[in-house]
Amino acid sequence: MGALPFMRYPCPVNTRTYVSLALLLLTACTPAPDLIELAGPAQGTTYSIKIVDPPRGIDRQSLQSVVDEVFANVDRQMSGYREDSELSRFNRSSSTDWFDVSPDVVKVVAAAAQVSDLSQGALDITVAPLVNLWGMGAGGELRDVPDTQRIEQARQDVGYRRLAVRNAPAALRKELPQLTVDLNAVAPGYTVDLIAQRFAAMGVTNFMIDVGGEVRARGRNARNELWRIAVERPVDDEPEPYAIVQLDDIAVTTSGEYRHYVMRDGHRYSHTIDPRTGRPVEHRLASVVVIMPTAIEADAWTTALNVLGEEAGYALAQRQRIPAMFIVANGAGFEHRMTAGFERFLAVAPR
Repeated sequence: MGALPFMRYPCPVNTRTYVSLALLLLTACTPAPDLIELAGPAQGTTYSIKIVDPPRGIDRQSLQSVVDEVFANVDRQMSGYREDSELSRFNRSSSTDWFDVSPDVVKVVAAAAQVSDLSQGALDITVAPLVNLWGMGAGGELRDVPDTQRIEQARQDVGYRRLAVRNAPAALRKELPQLTVDLNAVAPGYTVDLIAQRFAAMGVTNFMIDVGGEVRARGRNARNELWRIAVERPVDDEPEPYAIVQLDDIAVTTSGEYRHYVMRDGHRYSHTIDPRTGRPVEHRLASVVVIMPTAIEADAWTTALNVLGEEAGYALAQRQRIPAMFIVANGAGFEHRMTAGFERFLAVAPR
């Protein structure tokens, strides 16, 4: 409060003024950076975007228009809830011929397929029949635990290798008429990347984009510092930081089980289904944090590593040189393990 009155006076020009007072006056007279904040519901979640000092002529309305346009386009292409989206029409089709889609859909499916191959199927965008069987999808809540026969039957309709991708002209082809695709594990990250690309094309150099926890940041925040993103402590209570990472032209995503589960007959079932077994994952991994050049990469890899768990997931992340932190439940508390390269992004170490 003591510094506020100085804001009423012009910037000092007397060089004989005490240095400490001059610095205080200069700080007070420096115009605050222009900060634009956008937020709202989208893609079944919420988004929060901050833009610092946009170029001349770029205002809130023009930025919001770009954001709305990206969300609308991705929704028309990849939504599993819109009956008229490209993805919904592909899923309803029983044809095993090539099905025309937009290049964006091909990019997202191809990116997912690459992570699926590297993780040996831990990520599988055709897993919806298993998700629905366990009551974790749009089909409703888990009423009874499926037996082995029902699980194996549902697994017959799952398999990312049964989905083919063609770049030109852009198209998908299913091997099984009943095969369906769910892009919820990768589409939010791709949306973040598209918004970031549009901002960069407009000359916007300082921004942070968060869509449902998929975050990408570039440049500096309103305090002229690297963007700082909190990693939540994986507990059911009020969110609190476990660590803080700092980003510049890079993305971070966290995937965890601590709020996504159901209880049946005293047993806790995760919302994450392992496509390789057809069952909810069972391991001590509470959450995994991944930092990658793009949000779609971070989005896909957090899902795959979360399925693999604290041991296999860590080993794969090390082999692929992915900066990742694995937070593991340890009795009443947590312990963490970082791959090579993750520590350099830490602004505040885990605690």
